[in-house]
Amino acid sequence: MKIFNNTFAQAETMLALRGRRMEILSRNIANADTPNFKAQDLEFSDVLKSTKSSSIKATHANHVSESSFKGKADLIYTVPFNSSVDGNTVELSVEQAKYGKAAAQYQATLRFLEGEISGIRKALRGE
Repeated sequence: MKIFNNTFAQAETMLALRGRRMEILSRNIANADTPNFKAQDLEFSDVLKSTKSSSIKATHANHVSESSFKGKADLIYTVPFNSSVDGNTVELSVEQAKYGKAAAQYQATLRFLEGEISGIRKALRGE
């Protein structure tokens, strides 16, 4: 059914992106003491652009060419606020704060998905 594809495809992609970001941030935290380790993060500008363009609704399939939500983000190296002597660009407090925010966003996405599933269940039961 189309309603399931629309709801679950975007949520699946967002969960995958948020999970990938949490993996990258946890790798940064794990390598905080590794000399010459360069901290990385995801660049979400391409994801945001594709999301904005795909959120346009059309009344007919030929009215607007729909661009699909790709869900791809490029890895970028983060620029530290303070330089370190050993060449490591991980700032533990910054990475921990980013990880906490990413975890909260992941949980929010899960809650949104749970709400969508609950709404579909109620509709199928006729409530």
